[in-house]
Amino acid sequence: MTRSGLRRLVLAGPLPWLGGLLVLYLLLPLVALAAHVGGWRAGLRAPGLGSALWVSLLTATISAAACGLLGVPLAYVIARSHRRLMGVVGAVVLLPLALPPLMSGVLLVSVVGPTTFLGRAFGGHLTDSVVGIVLAQVFVAAPFVVVAARGAFTSIEPGVLDTAATLGWGEWQRFWRVSLRLAAPGIAAGLTLAWLRAFGEFGATVILAYHPYSLPVFTYVQFGASGISEAMAPSVLALAAAVLVLGLMQLRPMRVVRRGVQLRPGGSVQPLPAVGPMPAVRPFLGVSSAGSVHVSSAAGPGSEAVAPGTAPIALDIDHRLGSFRLKLAYASLTPHLAILGPSGAGKSVTLRALAGLYGPAAARVSLGERDLTHVPTERRHLGYLSQAPSLLPFQNVWEQVSSGKDADPSAASRWLARLGISELEHRLPDELSGGQQRRVALARALSRSPQLLLLDEPLSGLDAPVRDALRHELRAVLRDTGLASVIVTHDPDEAAMLAEEIVLMDDGHVLQAGPRGEVFSRPAAPLVAALLGIGNMCVGTMRSRARIDTAGTILEVEDAGIEPGMTVYWCVRSEKVTVDSGADLTGSGVHPGTVVDVIDLGRDLEVAVSIGDGLELWSRRSGGDGRQQEHDLKPGTSCVVGIPAGAVMVWPAASADRKPVLR
Repeated sequence: MTRSGLRRLVLAGPLPWLGGLLVLYLLLPLVALAAHVGGWRAGLRAPGLGSALWVSLLTATISAAACGLLGVPLAYVIARSHRRLMGVVGAVVLLPLALPPLMSGVLLVSVVGPTTFLGRAFGGHLTDSVVGIVLAQVFVAAPFVVVAARGAFTSIEPGVLDTAATLGWGEWQRFWRVSLRLAAPGIAAGLTLAWLRAFGEFGATVILAYHPYSLPVFTYVQFGASGISEAMAPSVLALAAAVLVLGLMQLRPMRVVRRGVQLRPGGSVQPLPAVGPMPAVRPFLGVSSAGSVHVSSAAGPGSEAVAPGTAPIALDIDHRLGSFRLKLAYASLTPHLAILGPSGAGKSVTLRALAGLYGPAAARVSLGERDLTHVPTERRHLGYLSQAPSLLPFQNVWEQVSSGKDADPSAASRWLARLGISELEHRLPDELSGGQQRRVALARALSRSPQLLLLDEPLSGLDAPVRDALRHELRAVLRDTGLASVIVTHDPDEAAMLAEEIVLMDDGHVLQAGPRGEVFSRPAAPLVAALLGIGNMCVGTMRSRARIDTAGTILEVEDAGIEPGMTVYWCVRSEKVTVDSGADLTGSGVHPGTVVDVIDLGRDLEVAVSIGDGLELWSRRSGGDGRQQEHDLKPGTSCVVGIPAGAVMVWPAASADRKPVLR
């Protein structure tokens, strides 16, 4: 070690030194073994040593294979199940680790010994045989496989398996094609540990199968007969076998980049096929007015008529996850639905219930005339885009988009071209940006030509330009294909752009639902207005049925049917608030004010103004119109603020379930 390296080690603190002491202790026996090289060389020619080595190699390999064949499926079941019984099973699997090996051998003899039922049934061949050695080794080595595999299966992102189910893969296919491959490193580590444990097993083996000699038993016999000199040679062989196995474990396969099927040079992109016609269905759900929705067969104000060939969506969900309960019922009149709400509202749970990932008991779902309630996820013919792209790390882009059970290769090629990622089809997921991964996941979902597209926060976490581009692309996709869709989001602009009907929810229940125009123009509660991004939320007192007193300022409003003297929440969209300099104080809804702040957002201009005794509001105008007067709107200057009576939304404060954030 160089002087600078030694100095860095000293400055690193006590942790490296403490770890180094353990390494030194583990190396000392190896140093001692090397010092006795002259003694153990002669022992390599001892009679029976080669046979004992072969027995240990053979039985350890058979035992590890048995542990893998039986333990990996068991680990998968334990990892996937949340039942208490599986927790008990997991504890039982760990028991051999807590038992001394000799006691394990005694327990095994009581089950498979010559005088037991099993022993007599096999003619006494379960002990003092290769079979007996394997039985002893499996008992003590199996926990290593189960524990390692269970940890590997548990660490798999749940969204990956959910997405695999929506691609049409059944349980066995998800295990074989996804879980097993993703958990392979952990399983390999467990199998290696199991092999090493079986190879070195002595206590249970010497009780159950003294003959034929395994290498540990042979070493014990040699040590008892001739001392340490004769026991050195088998110890060296055991050490060599362990080093070889551990060395092989450290090898990493060379990464091979596989290229998918390329688009034909000069090939044109064909028009995208639309989903086949689906007859409309009368909504089967009626929801009470207490914080929920009733949908009739007639289109309400602001709604759009159901076009021929579209499939409305009906859902009735009542599902518990621990202490959280999701209760949501709605029947749409149009094929494009958005579920809007804050984090923790239950939006993603709703989408998973629609996909059937909680089973048929969680939700009643229909798409057009097709009842999906009892249809397994893999047979619902869905396109599912979770919050994370959930791409398989071992598949390139082409393999991702064509991996659906009924994916159409020609459709996959068209979607790759349509989404601008056809040149990336040979890349693996870790070679893609976040936006590219989202596009791949969307192409994968669409390559099956699904009947229903489920989008869970599809644009969250992306840079603004990428998010804006993908938002427009998604809108075009929904317009061109005609397939039904449900999008989960917390962004009201995204909901308005990608859906015709909106369900607003919080804490597992519906706040308001209906056609997009109706919801945005008439929020049912202050919290709904806040979720829709309507700012300028204030509190005041009704002076008359058409006047509000807020911080000494009297606002004129349309008759809200609220009696004078009642405390109310009110808000007004920032786009409806006008701010001018030098205008006359005439007309209804005009107030003197002072400019507090001016923010140039490029396309828009935001202006904060103060009215009366500390009432602060925000005004938003387009950048072009704003810049014409920007030189007159400076912080501290006087201005005239216009608040149209028809733009003010008012709610009784007593009716609000939750106090909104005032701004």
